[in-house]
Amino acid sequence: MKRLLLPILCLAACACLPASVCAQTTTDAAKADGKAFGRDKATAAQGAATTEPDASRIPNFGGVPSEASHFDDPDRMAREAASQAAANTGYRTMRDSMDHRARFAPEDLDAVVARSNVINDDPLSYTSGMSVTSTQGRCVPLPPGSASPGTYRATCNTGYELEPDPMSCTVPLQVNVETTYDYLYYCSPSGSGESPGCAGLPAGICARTGSHPGACVQATTSSEGTEACAGPGEPIDEYTCSSEIAGWIAQAAIAEHTVTAARDESGCAAHDANAMCVDFVETCSDSSPVTRMVNGVQVTQPCWAWRRDYSCYRYRPANDCEPLAARPECRVVSEQCITDETPCRTFERAYECALPEEQKAADQFICDGDVYCINGSCETIEREPNDEFKDAVVALNAMGQARREWDPDTLTLFKGERETCHSKVFGVVNCCKGRGFPLIPGISLLVALGCDREEILLHQRDAQGLCAYVGTYCSDKILGVCVTKKKVYCCFESRLTRILQEQGRQQLSKPWNKPRREQCLGFTIDEFSRLDLSKMDFSEVYAEFTEAARLPDELEAATEIQRKIEDYYARASQ
Repeated sequence: MKRLLLPILCLAACACLPASVCAQTTTDAAKADGKAFGRDKATAAQGAATTEPDASRIPNFGGVPSEASHFDDPDRMAREAASQAAANTGYRTMRDSMDHRARFAPEDLDAVVARSNVINDDPLSYTSGMSVTSTQGRCVPLPPGSASPGTYRATCNTGYELEPDPMSCTVPLQVNVETTYDYLYYCSPSGSGESPGCAGLPAGICARTGSHPGACVQATTSSEGTEACAGPGEPIDEYTCSSEIAGWIAQAAIAEHTVTAARDESGCAAHDANAMCVDFVETCSDSSPVTRMVNGVQVTQPCWAWRRDYSCYRYRPANDCEPLAARPECRVVSEQCITDETPCRTFERAYECALPEEQKAADQFICDGDVYCINGSCETIEREPNDEFKDAVVALNAMGQARREWDPDTLTLFKGERETCHSKVFGVVNCCKGRGFPLIPGISLLVALGCDREEILLHQRDAQGLCAYVGTYCSDKILGVCVTKKKVYCCFESRLTRILQEQGRQQLSKPWNKPRREQCLGFTIDEFSRLDLSKMDFSEVYAEFTEAARLPDELEAATEIQRKIEDYYARASQ
């Protein structure tokens, strides 16, 4: 192909040159020219590859541009753009469009979705009789919206409750006094003199406890007539023995009293063995006088008897589900034991109840006479109802929600926050009312009832439809009966996220974890890719996304146009 290309080029060149010139051009000359051209280009390429580049060798380069400063300060580009945005025509046009674009009331879009569905089913009943005239024409009322207000989860308790059964008993103090005697003997250490020798006292029961001087063997009288002992006799040892020694004469018998005091708890043994008694409080019931005579001995004790009051209970059947069972809009969806006891004595029964219908908006109409005129040419606009509008809007919002809630650290979507609240079983205090129940005015009142501020915030978020109910577990129980339970919720950024989590878990067969362990984790990328949004029921949130797109009321617009036309002709005729 290359061999044919060069002769063809030569022939094409000859067609544009004089015949004498073409006659002088031969094939060999063309080859020589091609080789010379190739050598020139190869030399230029080799030089360009081996020469240090500089600005003068770059074609069309006029120096270092100001934008080169962005290499050292990338954020400068954003600052410069922000400073020039206000003066930029394109930016001003975009901002004007955003600031002055039409805004529609939420209830209008809700009605548009509802009437689109009905019109789609039977469009001829709404379009018959259309005509291109200057009159108002015929108007057909549109059906009400079909969005569901949603449901909420309400719970109640069945099983047993503890009924107080107080018991008491008395614990007396038993005091005993035992009197023993020690015997005092004198003896001579050397065994001489008038006293017997100390060696005769048995060492096991006798012990030396002192001594005193012996009898005086030489007395003196002073000048004043006072007698004194100048030569005392051999000292006398004193021994104390625990019993009398045969053949010895005791100098004294020393009495010793031993007092023993013990509490007699036999009267409370039955209560202590009773499994239905869990605690007791003890108070002194006999403390006056503190000193009493026992076996002839005065004994002092701060308390001589105690009263013991026991916290005992008995089981009593209980059920607070009657109000929910009597409501036709509520149905039982589950019943579970919340104490993990066998046999179970406390059950929680869950009901799913429909939220009350919201106040309906005023009737809307679709009218004929939908005519637009430009330069004297008028045409009737034909409209085709779209029954996929609501699904498209929800899908777009779901994608936007996924972008906002993407967690790059865990690579998950739609992560929630674990929230808990507590309530007394069969009691008055309930900090877990939530959705379906009115918010109690006054946070201080809830705090006074024992609810903390986090539980109040959960109450508000659940009432707004942002929280999914996970389950309940018992946080405080007595004798196998739950007295305080905790409800666990996963709360999300929006109602749409909550619905995606609830119905997405059903599609993935991924139920919530046990209430004690659930952490409200999001979906992985793989899990989210397996969700089928077309099979989910988003009726609860249709209004949120269609309310912003409600069209102006056609009847009102037509009436306003008609009035303006009549005013124009009225002024023109004057």
